[in-house]
Amino acid sequence: MVEKVHGTRIYYNKNIKFKNPIMVVGLPGIGSVGSLVGEYLKNELGAKKFGSLYSSHFMHNTVMLKSGYARLISNRFYYKNTKAGQIILLLGDTQSGTSEGQYEINEKIVRFFKFLGGQTVYTIGGYSAAGHYVNAPRVFGIASDKATKTALSKRGVIFGATNGAIWGSAGLIVSFAKMHKLHAACIMGETAALEIDANAARSVLSVLKDILNVKINLENIDKIKAETDRLIKELEDAAKAQEGPQPPKENFSYIR
Repeated sequence: MVEKVHGTRIYYNKNIKFKNPIMVVGLPGIGSVGSLVGEYLKNELGAKKFGSLYSSHFMHNTVMLKSGYARLISNRFYYKNTKAGQIILLLGDTQSGTSEGQYEINEKIVRFFKFLGGQTVYTIGGYSAAGHYVNAPRVFGIASDKATKTALSKRGVIFGATNGAIWGSAGLIVSFAKMHKLHAACIMGETAALEIDANAARSVLSVLKDILNVKINLENIDKIKAETDRLIKELEDAAKAQEGPQPPKENFSYIR
């Protein structure tokens, strides 16, 4: 008999033992900030995969691999033992596009992390800067509790300066973590209307490495940032050439 595939399921290696791990969630979102930060941490730390999350709330897609094989779209759990403690990374191809799926998947993620013995989780996202390119992005945050907020403030995360709502996992995981009495925060890099904002990701990584107490080389992300700066400069120069005389620099709407 074939088992009906429906809902959300997590498959993981039960032989790996955890002791008060910290989880960082880097899923697709605004400016791809979460994905960039998560993938960069995975590569720099040499984190190994130990679990996968599949859900019927994800799009009905199959990923074609360079090897010629295929796999279902998923979210994936990685882990790394560091001198400061265990770190779990949650990365993935997508998020659910429905409210029902978002609620089901994100609470399941929090419950799973708590089951593993976790008490602290950080989600990574981007905070929209009204479409303006940000050369030196600030790092904003929202927290589940006073202790977490105070600790992150000391690391340079800015609280109380953002408004609006956080879409998807970056916000819901923090809310569900609070409901399940875990410490949580969403750390957001100030971003613009870019598909991939390496500047925002670089700012978050600079803060996050201190929060996690890990050493990572930012050279590769700096290269991506430099290329982004160059492309933006070319676009600005092209726009100036088309528009003719420009107002004084202080009247520009770009955040510098």
